Amino acid sequence: MRLLQGYLWHPQEESGQGAFEDFDLENYLPHELGEAKVLWDDVRPPFAFFENGESTASQAFYQFTVLQLYDARPSAAALNADAQAASQALGPLLEATPPGVGWQLWEDLREL
Repeated sequence: MRLLQGYLWHPQEESGQGAFEDFDLENYLPHELGEAKVLWDDVRPPFAFFENGESTASQAFYQFTVLQLYDARPSAAALNADAQAASQALGPLLEATPPGVGWQLWEDLREL
């Protein structure tokens, strides 16, 4: 089951001399949060503009998914509790990203 879905982004560095030239997502997001797995991929910006009207074209985007395997379908309350626990574990890691890194995270309780 999917628990959380989100995006992380930062400025793309074209000059080869910028702060994000060597940005490595593995330094900020683990592959596991307790029993949950964290998967991420480079993606094209999923929207053309940020809420403030700024273009997303100059940003490098990553999509991440937090998922957990269950032997049987858990109750809605158990899923919600697992998603909340994953969010609480992931939140401080996302908050610790460098200035200029943006992120968005939401609960997504769908089967894979």
